[in-house]
Amino acid sequence: MGAWCEETLAVHRSGEPVATKLHRIAEKAREEPVFKFTSLYHLMNEELLRGCFQRLRKDAAAGIDKMTKDMYAEKLETNLASLVERLHRMAYIPQAVRRKYIPKPGSTKQRPLGIPCFEDKLVQSGLVRILESIYEEDFIEDSYGFRPARSCHDALKTLSLTMERKSINHIVEADIKGFFDNVNQEWLLKFLAHRIGDKRIQRMVKRILKAGVADDGSVTISDDGTPQGGVISPLLANIYLHYALDLWFERIYRRSCTGYARLIRYADDCVPRRHAWVGSTQCSHAA
Repeated sequence: MGAWCEETLAVHRSGEPVATKLHRIAEKAREEPVFKFTSLYHLMNEELLRGCFQRLRKDAAAGIDKMTKDMYAEKLETNLASLVERLHRMAYIPQAVRRKYIPKPGSTKQRPLGIPCFEDKLVQSGLVRILESIYEEDFIEDSYGFRPARSCHDALKTLSLTMERKSINHIVEADIKGFFDNVNQEWLLKFLAHRIGDKRIQRMVKRILKAGVADDGSVTISDDGTPQGGVISPLLANIYLHYALDLWFERIYRRSCTGYARLIRYADDCVPRRHAWVGSTQCSHAA
């Protein structure tokens, strides 16, 4: 009953729920693949951010501000109103992410994670909801990592079915070494601008990328990378790889093949496979 009342009040205040607006944006993105969206930032409102707040985990690690979800909830409406006001004055400045190291599966090495402050998680979650409504219409079917209703099991199932049903000569498993730490931010922002013409969205994404990493009391700011652990990092990584890898494979590489070729990607891991003739050399790989 409480959730229903909250949704009803949101509709009454705005005239139309954010979910409906995002649905219309998705339809526009699907119908016009080269359309550039110039008015999106106004959707970063209390309704959107309240929904993002509800989705955030209560037990998630805190950033350098040590703020938890329970602490933020004590004055939720006041905090959201203040956050929205700062966002729309472009006075909101993301804080550095807290660096934490966790064991890397199958290795003695450790994987670095960047843990944002609580409000940064909220802001990133809001941006993800807006950007996903567009990019989920753009991403290729064989992109599986960190997308709604897609999992590594789906990627493995697709790989298995392709191997069973297609004539495959070669399967190549590839991983981009240190991908999240080495993403070229300049090119990422250029890729983002293909679809996102809203300058305030672009500026906020750039601020997130330039927030830096706090490690042992010092803050490092780099021109490369999007910290693993950030709410928006997986989506930004998918946008980068969509243009740098997926579209290259689909529109350039595949045209050089006279047989079957496929690239199946989960985040920065991919399995290209092909059965094709290139020049006078027969080869095949799947991904």
